[in-house]
Amino acid sequence: MSSPITIAAQAVEQITIAVAKGRTVKALAPLLRRAGVDPAPLTSDDRSLVRDSGKLRFLLLKPDDVPTYVEHGVADLGVCGRDVIREHEASVLVPLDLKIGRCSMVVAGMANRQTPLDVPRVATKYPRTAGEHFAKRGVQAEVIALAGSVELAPVVGLADLIVDLVETGETLRQNGLAILEEVAPVSTVLSANRAAFKLRREEIAPLLDALRVATAG
Repeated sequence: MSSPITIAAQAVEQITIAVAKGRTVKALAPLLRRAGVDPAPLTSDDRSLVRDSGKLRFLLLKPDDVPTYVEHGVADLGVCGRDVIREHEASVLVPLDLKIGRCSMVVAGMANRQTPLDVPRVATKYPRTAGEHFAKRGVQAEVIALAGSVELAPVVGLADLIVDLVETGETLRQNGLAILEEVAPVSTVLSANRAAFKLRREEIAPLLDALRVATAG
C-alpha cells in the first residue's frame, strides 16, 4: 500500500495554495519536501508571484493578504500565521497546525516604567486583536495602529505598551522593554476555503494527510 506522502504526490489536481512570502517560504520548503512535494519552484530566485510545482500552484503574497485569497476562493489553501487569520477574522477553516514559525503574541512595556491603569496607549500591528484582548480584561485601551518598528513606540513616548510577536524576546530587551503577559501562542497554520474543503475534499485530503505526517516527523 502506498504511503500518504506518495499518494499526495500523485493524487492532487492543481490545488492552489496562497503562501506568505519571506520566512514562511523558507520554513515551509523542508516540510513540503517531507510530504513528497517538490518545493523548488516555490523557492526559486525570481519575481514570479505564481509558481507551479507539479499538481500544486503557489501564490506568493504578503502575509496579510493570504486569508483574503483563501476566504474568497481564489486559493483553496493558505499558509500564514495564526495571528493574521485572527486579526482579519477570516472565515476560513484551519485544519492543520504546521508547527513552524512558532512564537508568542505578547503585551510588553518599558521595564523601568509603570503602566497607566486608566487608559493605556497601546501600539501594535494588530489593532483588532489588541483591542479585544484589553476589552476582555475590562481595560479601555487607546490602540495605535503601526505598520512596523512597534518596539520604538514606548521608547519615544508614543505608547505605554505594545502588542507584538516575539520569538526570543531579545529585541525587546535591547530596547528596554519587558514582556508583561502573553496574548496567545502563534504558529504557521494551513487554512482552507470552506467550499473548497468540502467540494474538493478527495483531492485535498491526501495532501493534508501527507503534511500531517510530515509535521509529526
